[in-house]
Amino acid sequence: MLDRPIMDNLTTIYFLPGLGADQRLFSELSLPGYRVVHITFPEPGEGDTMESYARSIAKQIDTTGKFILVGVSLGGMISCELDEILRPHKTILISSARSRDEIPKLYKLQAKMGTHRLIPGWLVKYSGALLQGIYEPNSWKDRHLFRAMLMMKSSTYFKRTVSMIIHWKRTQSNKDIIHIHGTGDRTLPFKLVKRPDYVVPNGSHMMVYTRAKEINKILLEVLA
Repeated sequence: MLDRPIMDNLTTIYFLPGLGADQRLFSELSLPGYRVVHITFPEPGEGDTMESYARSIAKQIDTTGKFILVGVSLGGMISCELDEILRPHKTILISSARSRDEIPKLYKLQAKMGTHRLIPGWLVKYSGALLQGIYEPNSWKDRHLFRAMLMMKSSTYFKRTVSMIIHWKRTQSNKDIIHIHGTGDRTLPFKLVKRPDYVVPNGSHMMVYTRAKEINKILLEVLA
């Protein structure tokens, strides 16, 4: 946690991006009246788990004042871990998963068979850059931005973060966590989400950017 507390009464919202994204993912949102801080993801250490990685991320968060976590995809999974560690005022997931039960079976199969260890990080990185606009058609017109964000990450980063997702141990999360999910999400399919609090019709995995006005409206409602 941060050593120097912030000396005012504003609530801080910490945004945690997805696996291959950065703060540009949230650039279309506007939340007046809140202090916004963007979490940066360092390269995970060898053998890092979702929980141990979340504990390292916690050092970027000031817990002396009121704070809220908003995580997308991988950022949402990390937020679930941080919710238990830091006890924020609210935790909001967008296009993410509360537990391993909401992750596609393919990931779990890779964990059992160990096939993910055979796939080099560079292949994960470049296949994501090539296929992202096809796999999530809603983001096609913004593909250059999403590819640019992907290319900023190292191959090792992708290799280790994918491993963290595949081996995520969490089976349940705080029932008060707010979950926003789109029915058009192909990365983390809507059918696997147990109890979404807000549903965005045809919203894709990247809807926090491509459907920012709708997401912004929901966030303001939740924050109010």
